[in-house]
Amino acid sequence: MTSSNLGDRDRLVAEHDRALHDHAALVARGLSLDLTRGKPSARQLDLSEALLALPGEGDHTAADGTDCRNYGGLQGLPELREIFSGPLQVPAAQLVVGGNSSLAMMHDTVVQALLSRLPGAERRWVDEPRVAFLCPVPGYDRHFALCERFGIELIPVPMTPEGPDMDVVERLVREDAQVKGIWCVPKYSNPDGVCYSDETVRRLAAMPTAAPDFRVFWDNAYAVHHLADSPVEIADILELCAENGNPDRVFVFGSTSKITLAGAGVAFFGSSPANVAWLIGNAAKQTIGPDKINQLRHVRFLKDAEGLAAHMRRHRDLIRPKFDAVIRILDKELGGTGLASWSDPAGGYFISLDVPEGCAREVVRKAAEAGIALTPAGATHPYGDDPLDRTIRVAPTYPDLEELELAIEGLAVCVRLVATARLMERASGS
Repeated sequence: MTSSNLGDRDRLVAEHDRALHDHAALVARGLSLDLTRGKPSARQLDLSEALLALPGEGDHTAADGTDCRNYGGLQGLPELREIFSGPLQVPAAQLVVGGNSSLAMMHDTVVQALLSRLPGAERRWVDEPRVAFLCPVPGYDRHFALCERFGIELIPVPMTPEGPDMDVVERLVREDAQVKGIWCVPKYSNPDGVCYSDETVRRLAAMPTAAPDFRVFWDNAYAVHHLADSPVEIADILELCAENGNPDRVFVFGSTSKITLAGAGVAFFGSSPANVAWLIGNAAKQTIGPDKINQLRHVRFLKDAEGLAAHMRRHRDLIRPKFDAVIRILDKELGGTGLASWSDPAGGYFISLDVPEGCAREVVRKAAEAGIALTPAGATHPYGDDPLDRTIRVAPTYPDLEELELAIEGLAVCVRLVATARLMERASGS
């Protein structure tokens, strides 16, 4: 939609008036809808209800004879590591099973790097004059908040359809020895659903870095969260790092938070043998062993890699209609208007909605007036600052389908209202 002539301006004013009327009607409905976080719905959690009865009274012995009620086993049960070895692309011997949160494992890994010298490092990160991380944007707000907590500088890097802009990444890591890491969600990335190309993964594994202890924080949160019938596969970064003489470069993370029970799952860390020994050696000072009963119940519930895949197909059956509904409504309400664009991911938990520059915060505010809660605009960028103020993250999974449809219809009204107002301002100033 443009305002290049009087006829276009008349049409623009009419569209804005319609949006004003629709927004007033939305506010009058008194809705209370929440699209803020990528949480599994109650029906998804019900898929794993059987976990609560496992492993069963007297049934607490692992395959190797470990009594899971007792101390020990810092690396986690071998049979659980085998189930997730393939999906996470990490040999089972190089996986570590932790508690219910991969974010907690990322947090602990950063803390350990600050306080304990990494393999290949000259000194601890806390002894460096400055520590910086590269942050592909749009990205995951909790990655950014974790770094902010420890005073780690965040350097935005643009995302492309194949992953982070590798020309920018390679230049920054080559020129600055204080750049110690990069955050990556390589498959169905948060929030735009991008999957890293093989070439991007290869360049991350092979690129020269000024810091000898540079690390790729590979948050493979959506490794098995497919929406399409043909799952996306990405290159094996751990293998590529080893082939290119950088075996210690990558830290792989994953969890069952959106697979089984979000608050009672298991998390994973995977890396080179040297990095695994470093992490376990440090962890031995803070714990005598993880919750192996929870690990055992996950083994008994999922059984094997095919059991995991079948379970995720049941998840897909529940959430794909929700993603389809979001795309259908956005196409119907905003398609062809030029007022917005959006991703259509093949997996993961989010849809990224881009509105005209300078409009995202106002769209979120107008949605809140109508009882539709969205993730704050700017959350997809370091320090909560989207310099273009245009990206909004949509999380379709948690609401019921009917509520979701209401929320997206309302969101489209807010986009039309704010975007047409901005276009009218520009037309008046031209």
